[in-house]
Amino acid sequence: MINIRPVTKENIDALLEMKVHDHQKSYVSTVAESLAQAYAYRETAYPFGVYDEDEPVGFIMMAYYEVKQYYTLWKFLIDKRYQNKGFGRKALLLGIEFLKEKFDVDEIYTGVVPGNIIAKNLYRSVGFADTGLIELGMEEMCLKC
Repeated sequence: MINIRPVTKENIDALLEMKVHDHQKSYVSTVAESLAQAYAYRETAYPFGVYDEDEPVGFIMMAYYEVKQYYTLWKFLIDKRYQNKGFGRKALLLGIEFLKEKFDVDEIYTGVVPGNIIAKNLYRSVGFADTGLIELGMEEMCLKC
């Protein structure tokens, strides 16, 4: 069963080992980069390990983006060893559920690097739609909750 767990001193090393395929590296931040940002934005960032039972398989981070005053799927990756097994979609739904339950959100935004068709299709499959905005090299998408 897929679940998400907060990042702790007990699981941080395993999460830092998460890697994507070489051709995906330009699409996502490393877990280390993401955790550095989570530390800097610790009041508004919510990083989680993605688990299959007790096995770490990925990383997801939700956040409140103060500049635009909305909640966002900020970082997301599934380790290359666990891709194409349905973990990504389930983890994404759990991240969305976290924001809905904790903050009663009406909308969730995310950005996708142009060319990352797999991510766009995944986000569309759970209800995200393109907003038409391209900002900071990212194509914005929004989920109406």
